[in-house]
Amino acid sequence: MALIVQKYGGTSVGSPERIMNVARKVMATKQAGNDVIVVVSAMSGETNRLIELSKQIDPNPDLREYDVLVATGEQVTIALLSMALNKLGCPARSYTGAQVRILTDSTYSKARILDIDEANVRADLQAGRVVVVAGFQGSDEQGNITTLGRGGSDTTGVALAAALKADECQIYTDVDGVYTTDPRVVPNARRLDRITFEEMLEMASLGSKVLQIRSVEFAGKYSVKLRVLSSFEEGPGTLITYEEQNMEQPLISGIAFNRDEAKITMLGVPDQPGVAYKILGPVGDANIEIDMIIQNVGADATTDFTFTVHRNDHQKALKILDKVAKELGARELNGDANIVKVSLVGVGMRSHAGVASTMFKTLAREGINIRMISTSEIKISVVVDEKYLELAVRALHDAFGLDKAPAA
Repeated sequence: MALIVQKYGGTSVGSPERIMNVARKVMATKQAGNDVIVVVSAMSGETNRLIELSKQIDPNPDLREYDVLVATGEQVTIALLSMALNKLGCPARSYTGAQVRILTDSTYSKARILDIDEANVRADLQAGRVVVVAGFQGSDEQGNITTLGRGGSDTTGVALAAALKADECQIYTDVDGVYTTDPRVVPNARRLDRITFEEMLEMASLGSKVLQIRSVEFAGKYSVKLRVLSSFEEGPGTLITYEEQNMEQPLISGIAFNRDEAKITMLGVPDQPGVAYKILGPVGDANIEIDMIIQNVGADATTDFTFTVHRNDHQKALKILDKVAKELGARELNGDANIVKVSLVGVGMRSHAGVASTMFKTLAREGINIRMISTSEIKISVVVDEKYLELAVRALHDAFGLDKAPAA
């Protein structure tokens, strides 16, 4: 008998009809001879409604009370799904994160899981029940309700699968798997049968919205097999697992892109030790995350320093650096929020040369100028003007033949 953890997102449980549909899927998994734990999000739109209510009371609420509020969305879903399963004749019991005893730290609104006491869950499974758990939440040492932050229900699902050594954690969403790129940009994008944890981590960090990055990190750390499936249509989905040494890996598995980028350049700063810290230190102190960094040394003992930040932080970072630029005697400070990052991802890059040259040749042929380049062992990222995003992704998808399934 296998133990399966299934996680259903907000769109999957967005109405009573959809909750009944989920109940039928869960019941079918149970009737196939499996033990089943179900993790659910709040009904679609509910968390946003609760956040809006809190803003009407206080735009900057006490975070302990904020977590008490937003955690209620999942409590509604676990009760309704358990009712639906019981109605179908499939015994079920609901649990909040605190009732399971998902122990977290006390960082309200973005808590991290420390431990899970699975005793009650195991007892229900042994009694033949389906266990329905509220995602996105837990409680700290003092019993305060905490929430795990954006995408936290994925993390709950993976954490439970790790704690109970589940055979598979199935993430049900509104897409039927992980694709070579966003099908809205490239209609002939292909669903991947499998992808490695390493590749999925890169895809998630580079802009792919299918899975929350913390859940992929958790799954990789604890060797939890993940499968992404559709709540609305049948299919095998995409299995996320470890790289298998005996398999010939495709050169490129996918293309990720991120529209939320902005570029900042400080020209003509002194080329001397410590200058990078003087520029980036104040930005980091303001809790602004820095992504790509390029430093060019000029012939006149000065350097040009360019880096990217999230577009929402662009103006804030420029304001901070205006003072820094004056102190350093920089020639110019400028920013550009009309850029995007496009990335090729694939473990096959480790053993194949020529990926970068093919990428650069393809973009040049389309008249797309590359503003910045960043590489790692399994990815190559470029920054280009935003207006070229879709052209770049489509051209690269064709150049690397990602619409074609790899040869068996």
